[in-house]
Amino acid sequence: MTGGSSYRLLRRYARFNRMEPYKNWSREELIARLQRLDPHHEHPRPEPVRQTKTLDFSAYPRRKIALKFTYNGIHYGGMEFQRDPALPTVEGVLFDAMVHTKLVDREGGLDGCGWQRCGRTDKGVSAGGQVVSLWVRSTSNGKALAAETSAQADEQSTPPVDFRDTAEDGPGLEGDFGLMGDFDEPPTNGSMSTKPTPADAEDDNPAYVYKLNHILPPTIRILAWSPVADDFSARHSCRWRHYKYFFSPHGLDLAAMSDAASRLLGEHDFRNLCKVDASKQLTVFTRCILHASVDPVDPQDPTGMHVFNLRGNAFLYNMVRHLMAVLFLVGTGLERPSVMSALLNADPARPLPPFREGEPAPPLVTGKPEYIIADPLPLMLWECGYDDDALDWRIDRAKADAVGETAKSPLRGMICAHERAILSASLEEHFLKAAEAHHTPPKPYFPIGAPGVEALPEGAMMSLPLGGGKVKRAATYTPLLERKRMLTPEEVNTRYRLGRGAKKLERRAAALAVADDDADE
Repeated sequence: MTGGSSYRLLRRYARFNRMEPYKNWSREELIARLQRLDPHHEHPRPEPVRQTKTLDFSAYPRRKIALKFTYNGIHYGGMEFQRDPALPTVEGVLFDAMVHTKLVDREGGLDGCGWQRCGRTDKGVSAGGQVVSLWVRSTSNGKALAAETSAQADEQSTPPVDFRDTAEDGPGLEGDFGLMGDFDEPPTNGSMSTKPTPADAEDDNPAYVYKLNHILPPTIRILAWSPVADDFSARHSCRWRHYKYFFSPHGLDLAAMSDAASRLLGEHDFRNLCKVDASKQLTVFTRCILHASVDPVDPQDPTGMHVFNLRGNAFLYNMVRHLMAVLFLVGTGLERPSVMSALLNADPARPLPPFREGEPAPPLVTGKPEYIIADPLPLMLWECGYDDDALDWRIDRAKADAVGETAKSPLRGMICAHERAILSASLEEHFLKAAEAHHTPPKPYFPIGAPGVEALPEGAMMSLPLGGGKVKRAATYTPLLERKRMLTPEEVNTRYRLGRGAKKLERRAAALAVADDDADE
């Protein structure tokens, strides 16, 4: 009972019982009195011990599957599992749901089930078609290999093993149950049966989509599952990844942005358009972009929201957000589209020719200029591409027929969330209209030189777009190629090897030496 509720309770008690002396008591005195009257205050009742069963996972066969799912990244501290995250992570929440449904063993952690993700996404970044592959408990052949064992156990007592990739995806990739209270459906104890059923035996498909979505928060939805070969990897078997970055076209030259985006096609060195992680000691920054375009989200509304579509074989850390930051500068007219060619011209051994006839060769840029990258909120890992015969996506058709086509469809909650977002946008639009009735909107200065746009006065405060509704206010602008250059990747790697990297290797060598000594004894 909180202090406020205790105070109100005693006031009501005093009023109904004509206990006038309590009217003059302070809040602290009333709370102290209530605590003395409460027989459980000094000796609170113990929490009931939950009786659970321990499942012997070694008594069951396993099968390898892939899961395709979507998540709203604004609620999470990134995709990758963390031991003590400030915010829940997508992998942490999804793994806990799979433990709850008895698909995987918590004690084995992510490593024990061979967990592989298609791509890492940062804090705030979402996904429309993320894919993970893993080994799960199976009920094939219609029976388990041995009976379960019963015992009292706390399933939450053993933390998951910290499992992290030690290498970049392909050449390089952009890199808990804390939200369980956010259910828009009643909670359930209907985890996957630990004993096979006839429906399970028929297709060895214990309704993965249905069961997991019943446990997961509405911000993570399983879309489909697929049986996969033993050597399939959601990460290494992926052929391409498609990212989307959504933005408002207001104040931007879309034609110039499209020109800059077209320069990304093909194989290029992206060292000036990514964040260098020294701990990876990455030396190759060449990536192949298969598609790059700036498009309206709704082709029927070319003035509405737009999206930067980017598809490539692999991506570097924060690469898409770096690219979008440069596109915003091009869209405002502060930079020419040719600046993208200059930033790609990073390897002295392979200088780029002029992008098109009549355009000069881009200058060599061996060091990344300092600039702020775009906000993560509008970024989405939209789709992961695989060979046609690698996956066979399924959606628990038998379960859907049994409970009703849309009874537990992931679309139901998504439709409600979409409607709430539309309502929120309408409210914000009317808040803006109400304010404009009394206040003059700021003058538009972008895109520079466009018809109807005022010339940028000297010293005027500019709002440089960063995406996600965020801007940077500035009175002056320094062109990208004239800015201070950051350390080159070679310099970053060397500094790490001589500093933190050397200390890390020393600690590892010392730990191995201690382990060898213990083994000798």
